[in-house]
Amino acid sequence: MFCFVLKHYMMRNILRLYLLLFVIFSVTDVISANRVQPILGIENIDYIVRVLHSKRIALVVNQSSVVGVNQTHLLDTLLKRGVKVVKVFSPEHGFRGKADAAAAVNDSLDVKTHTPIISLFGKKIKPTSDDLKDVDIVVYDIQDVGLRFYTYISTMHYVMEACAQYGKQMMILDRPNPNDFVDGPMMEDGCQSFIGVDYIPMLYGMTPGELALMINGEGWLKSTPNKCRLKVVRLKNWRHGDPYSLPIKASPNLPNDQSIRLYASICIMGPTNCSVGRGTDFPFQVIGFPDKKYGDFCFIPRSIPGAAMHPIYEGMECYGVDLRQCPFKGGLTLKFLFDFYEKSGRAFDFIKDATWFSHLIGNTKMLQQMREGRTAEEIRASWQPDLKKFKRLRSKYLLYPDYKLK
Repeated sequence: MFCFVLKHYMMRNILRLYLLLFVIFSVTDVISANRVQPILGIENIDYIVRVLHSKRIALVVNQSSVVGVNQTHLLDTLLKRGVKVVKVFSPEHGFRGKADAAAAVNDSLDVKTHTPIISLFGKKIKPTSDDLKDVDIVVYDIQDVGLRFYTYISTMHYVMEACAQYGKQMMILDRPNPNDFVDGPMMEDGCQSFIGVDYIPMLYGMTPGELALMINGEGWLKSTPNKCRLKVVRLKNWRHGDPYSLPIKASPNLPNDQSIRLYASICIMGPTNCSVGRGTDFPFQVIGFPDKKYGDFCFIPRSIPGAAMHPIYEGMECYGVDLRQCPFKGGLTLKFLFDFYEKSGRAFDFIKDATWFSHLIGNTKMLQQMREGRTAEEIRASWQPDLKKFKRLRSKYLLYPDYKLK
C-alpha cells in the first residue's frame, strides 16, 4: 500500500513538472513569434519609388539587396515599378556575391535585365565622372557586418566621395549591424588602405547610414571639400544591441551567424601562418596549422569556387580548434591569436605578412607590442583612451536608440 501511494505521488508530481515545462516552452515560443522584426530601409519601397520617380538611378547593390518575403532583388523591383535604373555598381564579391575574397571583379551585363554592371573592385574603386554623368541619384543597399576591414563600407565611402565631387545625390537604405559592438584599435595614419579607409575602430557599432553621416559630418571625403548630398532611409523597430540574423550570406566566407560573431577575432589571424578555415565548409569558425601540437581538431582545406581557390595548406591536414559551437557572443577577443602565438613558441615568423596585419589592426604598434611580450590585456588597455573619444563622436550621428556603453 505504501509503495502504491508513493508511486501515485511521484507520478502526480512528474505530470505537474511536464505541465510546467509545457507552459514555459509555450510562452517562450509565443514571445519568439511575437518579437517585433526590424523593418529594413529597402522595405519602405513605396517611399523609395516616389523619391526616385522620373530620376536616373544607379544602384550599389549585391546579392543581399532583396525586398520582401519573396526576396525579390531591388534592381528587379525598381524596374518593375517603372524606375529608370541606368546602371549597377558592384562591390567586392560582385553583383551576385560569388567572387573570391580579394578577387578582381570585371564589368559585365546583368543577363536578366541587361543592365550594365560596373565593378568597383577591379580596375577602379570609385565611380568616375563618366560613370555618373547620366545619373541623378545613387542608391546604396548592401548588408554589412560591422567590421572596419569589411570592404563594403570602403565602397560606400568612395561612392559618397564621387557623389560629392560630381554633384550627385546619394540615398542609403539602412540595415541592422549584426556585429554591433564598439571594440578594437582605432585606424591610425599610415595604415589606411581599402580594408580600412576611415578613422574608426575595428568594430564601430553603427549602421551603414549612421557611418555615412559620420563620414560626411567629419569631413572624411578627402578628394573634395564638398559634402555628399545624403539621404538615409531609416530602419524601424531596431535599436543598437538588438540581435539580427542575416537571411542571405553577406559574402561567401561568412555563411552563418557564428562566422559573423567570430569574424573580427579570427580574421586578424589571416596574416599569420595559420589557416582560418578558408576552403572548408566552416570558414572563420576553425583555426589550424599542419602540426599536431596546435590542437586535436583536424580539417583539410580545399579549393571551393567563390569561397577559396587554392587556400593556404590546400590538401594538407591542419590541426587546431573547432569553434562552431563556441559560446562567443561577439565583439573582439585576442584569445585565439595569443593562444596560437604561444603554441608557435612566439615565433618571429608567426605573422608572415606584417603589412596586411597592420592594415587589418589599423596600427603598427600591436605587432611591436606582441614582440615586446605585452599581454593581450595590456594591448587591449592601450586602445581604451581612443575608444572613449570615438564613443563620444559616435553619439553625434546615431539614428537609433543606443545600448548602454561603458
